Amino acid sequence: AETRSRRGAGGAAAMAAGLRRAWRQRRAALMEPGYTPLVAACLCLAEGGVNLWVIRRVPYTEIDWKAYMQEVEGFANGTLDYTQLKGDTGPLVYPAGFVYLFLGLYYATGRGTNIRLAQYLFAGLYLLNLLLVFRIYCRTNKVPPYVFFFMCCASYRIHSIFVLRLFNDPVAMAILFLAINLFLEERWSWGCLLFSLAVSVKMNILLFAPGLLFLLLQRFGLLGCIPKLCICALLQVILGLPFLLVNPVGYLTRSFDLGRQFQFKWTVNWRFLPEEVFQNRAFHAALLLTHLVGLGLFALHRWHRSKESILALLKDPTERKHPSPPLTIVFVLFSSNFLGVCCSRSLHYQFYVWYFHTLPYLLWCTPTAKLAHMPKVLLLGVIELCWNTYPSTVCSSLSLHICHGLVLLQLWYGTAAPPALHTPPPSRRPAAISKKAQ
Repeated sequence: AETRSRRGAGGAAAMAAGLRRAWRQRRAALMEPGYTPLVAACLCLAEGGVNLWVIRRVPYTEIDWKAYMQEVEGFANGTLDYTQLKGDTGPLVYPAGFVYLFLGLYYATGRGTNIRLAQYLFAGLYLLNLLLVFRIYCRTNKVPPYVFFFMCCASYRIHSIFVLRLFNDPVAMAILFLAINLFLEERWSWGCLLFSLAVSVKMNILLFAPGLLFLLLQRFGLLGCIPKLCICALLQVILGLPFLLVNPVGYLTRSFDLGRQFQFKWTVNWRFLPEEVFQNRAFHAALLLTHLVGLGLFALHRWHRSKESILALLKDPTERKHPSPPLTIVFVLFSSNFLGVCCSRSLHYQFYVWYFHTLPYLLWCTPTAKLAHMPKVLLLGVIELCWNTYPSTVCSSLSLHICHGLVLLQLWYGTAAPPALHTPPPSRRPAAISKKAQ
């Protein structure tokens, strides 16, 4: 009887130990960035089901798709004068890459009439975009995996932008994330080609351009980065050539119109301003100046980490006295884009996708104490709430600016240095290997 009692006690202890081990592993899977591939695989499978459910259960809302199809139909019918390409919502205001890509969708969906097929194609684009984003996060190894639950299934607005509204913004962002993956693989020429292609779909990608220019100068110097910039420029010329030959001024003024006025009724970020201030050119100039100052400060104090002057970036890397420490490519590009978003003249609801998938990195790229996770999650929630408030209110737009300001403060006072690779002591190495295997 005593033996049976001991065996029972031993079995209970073993079971308790097994439960504790399972709990620890579950916590590790949620908290340790090394588990990102596993969590990403599960979330991508779940997102496939979520997108199918949204397509079948939530009514499609027509906003710009019909206008897109009308614009590219004009090109399909032989119109090469960009000023003559228009739809129900107005003239075509996107570069030539948009025309070619959406012309493919035009033919694939029966001249734009098969909306359900278009939704399924955009659901596939959503999953591709998610895979590209997760690959970036696997390389950075900074964000705890539990945060990706908020980045995926919890965002109604992002699912809506992809599969219920069929905007061109997610198309441009998916190509941009592919370009960033190429940069991380040191394939700079191919990355610049894809970056330029993304710009040709929608100009918001230019918000990443200051960061990319800094990276090219840091990596190649002035003379070395000129061929990469030529790749970007040459693709724009090739894509726009049919329109440039017919009406070059019309193409350039329509597709790259930096002074275009936005409608006050759609603004998400400036609702608390009077409409006359929102439309005032002096206000726009002040935002542009703020943007340029912010970029300058980040370039000098957050991106540039060498002991030499920032002008040393113009030299060939082999001629610099103090080699620059490894740059976090993702930090430079994501923060460059975020500065542009903060200083945008207007943010419309589809523009949320411009920086939504970068927010986890921006919030967790700096060291985080255990108790600091909750405020960051709360910040994500408030930003999501602001973007889901329709129509926007004074409170929602002010809250969005406050959240953006808090993120900027963290980026400024935190550290963007890449994580050091520590080699565990010999006595602890087997345990570390065993833990990774589990």
